[in-house]
Amino acid sequence: MALSARLEIRQGQGLVITPQLQQAIKLLQLSNLELEAFVETELERNPLLQRDERDNEPDAEAPIEAAADYATDRVEDSVSRAEMDATHDEASPGEQVTGDSEPSMGAADAGASIDWSKAKSGGSFEGDADGLEGALTHDKTLAEHLQDQLSAAGLAGAEAAAALVLIDAVDEGGYLRADLAEVAERLGCGVDLLERVLTVIQGFEPVGVCARDVAECLAIQLKDRNRYDPAMAALLENLPLLAKRDMPALKRACGVDDEDLREMVAELRALTPRPGAAFGGEPAQTVVPDVYVREGLGGLWHVELNSETLPRLLVDQRYHARVSASARTDQEKTFVTDCLAQASWLVKSLDQRAKTILKVSSEIVRQQDAFLAYGVEHLRPLNLKTVADAIGMHESTVSRVTSNKYLATPRGVFEMKFFFTSAIQATEGGEAHSAESVRHKIKQLIDTEASERDVHSDDTIVDILKEAGVDIARRTVAKYREAMRIPSSVERRRRLKEIA
Repeated sequence: MALSARLEIRQGQGLVITPQLQQAIKLLQLSNLELEAFVETELERNPLLQRDERDNEPDAEAPIEAAADYATDRVEDSVSRAEMDATHDEASPGEQVTGDSEPSMGAADAGASIDWSKAKSGGSFEGDADGLEGALTHDKTLAEHLQDQLSAAGLAGAEAAAALVLIDAVDEGGYLRADLAEVAERLGCGVDLLERVLTVIQGFEPVGVCARDVAECLAIQLKDRNRYDPAMAALLENLPLLAKRDMPALKRACGVDDEDLREMVAELRALTPRPGAAFGGEPAQTVVPDVYVREGLGGLWHVELNSETLPRLLVDQRYHARVSASARTDQEKTFVTDCLAQASWLVKSLDQRAKTILKVSSEIVRQQDAFLAYGVEHLRPLNLKTVADAIGMHESTVSRVTSNKYLATPRGVFEMKFFFTSAIQATEGGEAHSAESVRHKIKQLIDTEASERDVHSDDTIVDILKEAGVDIARRTVAKYREAMRIPSSVERRRRLKEIA
């Protein structure tokens, strides 16, 4: 059969991800900070979008209509510890949401009067964070502090330029993170010049700054105290032995007895391994929860969205009518129409995002009710499919919702993914245990070790856990222990022996 090219018309059906749907999917997985940046970009690009700067009270005379005002009041939901309504209503893409219709899956006013004096640790949800942040002043950074001292060091020309380059290479801990040979090649100078400049900078405050490793940092501080001698030098050369608590090997390396070695180690512990930590660096990003979980009366958990993280956007209908009337060319009319469609879709997508986050959060609270009430030992094994099936969504949607989202609970602030843990089978066919609760049990067992005779080996921990109904292998115990940075039983026994 000969091959030939021809045109054909075929009719078929297929799934197509429209740009609007792609945007909605993207919004689901954004954190609150990323969402704020995205909204700012859209506000600059789309003239029909505006922020809703009005008070919470609706204004009937306002010239701008709200396409969605779901963030006017905090969205509330009540979840019973005993039973939760599993019925969830999906919002259609064209649904008009106003300030009077809040996404709710429980009683509207449940928890209106809650005694928060009984809330557990986790901090206040209603504090004025802006007032505190406004009171903070700019802390001088370590680089600025070193540059201030450089002006009085008497360096000039190539040495001053090299000093600035080295100061720029000092990290927040106070360590030099640059290779002198590479810097010398880049600046076209000799390594000996950089060594001289480095010695000058290492004489600046804080003592120990601009060291290339921990041993050099501690050596600078010991020299400043006039306590650097051959024995101390040998101790600094054998810091790995100190980390392993191999005291006999350290005594041989330093040529000292037990008492002298204890005094030397005590001196090292009095030093500062991170001299630059006391200075301000980049401000730490505070985790802002997306959802609040509050303990109410009658065994209820109140789940509500954080309205501060929900952008309140409006479509300026009056401005749209004015520019539509003045549009003359087809290009202008198309631009105005596209802006209106994109603005309306964005507002509806934000509304749907809020409702989806609320649904997923409420189901997580229902599934992990025992953890919220009694602690990490009662954390249940949970996967994405369980939550997805309960709320009638796809696993990928739940995965996107839980990405970079945080829940503020009476027990602290947790990333949503914290509540999804793998299952460890129980002995004799009992209820499975979550991996996180098993890790907690292992840590509790090790924390109870008071003397070297009480130290539990990994095999002993396996036996204890099996008696408690947890079917676990020794290699799994070792993996969990190492993940928590807990040393082996041999190392723990050696440390307890030294303390005794």
